[in-house]
Order: sequence, then structure tokens, then C-alpha cells
Amino acid sequence: MSGYQPDFWHWWILALALIIAETFLPGTFFLWMGVSALVLGVVSWLIPTMGWEMQLMLFAVLSLASIVGWRLWQRKHPDETDQPMLNRRGEQYIDRVFTLETAIENGYGKVRVADSLWRVKGADAAAGTKVRVTAADGIVLVVERAD
Repeated sequence: MSGYQPDFWHWWILALALIIAETFLPGTFFLWMGVSALVLGVVSWLIPTMGWEMQLMLFAVLSLASIVGWRLWQRKHPDETDQPMLNRRGEQYIDRVFTLETAIENGYGKVRVADSLWRVKGADAAAGTKVRVTAADGIVLVVERAD
């Protein structure tokens, strides 16, 4: 690559390509790399003598910093939703009472919820016993006797 020197518009084209890629592959990963390429395009426009090695290193640093910065900001400011349990179906059943479909033996049994069977864990109990869901452990509902 001796003699090759990317111009500012190369970075702007890369920025555009990365931002377009973000629309097809969402996840806010390519977006921040695109923003980094856009910033680097401005920097290389202002400093046209910057070598390609420095440009590449600066792109890597800017991309990493922007992606990590965005992730940290998202963790501190999560998106608000009107359905916080939408993709956590097991947690939707906490505090609800169900009837054991199969007995809890050796700590595990099953309850019928609508048209599906859910595995439950708790103290041994006979089929037909009413149980209350106290927690969700992945796809297993944690239950206790509902008296």
C-alpha cells in the first residue's frame, strides 16, 4: 500500500455505506462506525497530510469509543416501554395461581397455562394442587402452594 493515501471523501463514502448497512442489519453497531468514519472524513479534510496508518488507527479508536460509549449510555438510560414484560413471558405469570397438571416430584412438575404446559419447580405436591408462581427461572416457573 505504499503511496496510497485515502482522501476525506473515501471516509464519507464508507460512512454512508455503514449507515446504509445499519438499516439492513440493525443493532446500532454499524451506525456508530459510520459516525466515526464521518468524523474521520472531516478530520482528514482538515488535516490532509495525515497518513493512512494514523487514519486507520483513529478510525478504530473512534469506532470502539463510540460503540462502547453508546452501550454504556444505553445501560444507564434504558428504553421505556408500555409492555416491559413483552419478551419475558415467564415473568408475566408471577403471583398468578395455577393448578398442577402433573405432580411435583423430586422438585419438578407441570402446570397448564392457557394452551401450553410449563415446567415448574418447587416443593413436592400432588396433581390438582393449586400453586402460586413466585419467580421465573428461565423457562421454568418457581412455585409454592397457594393456600
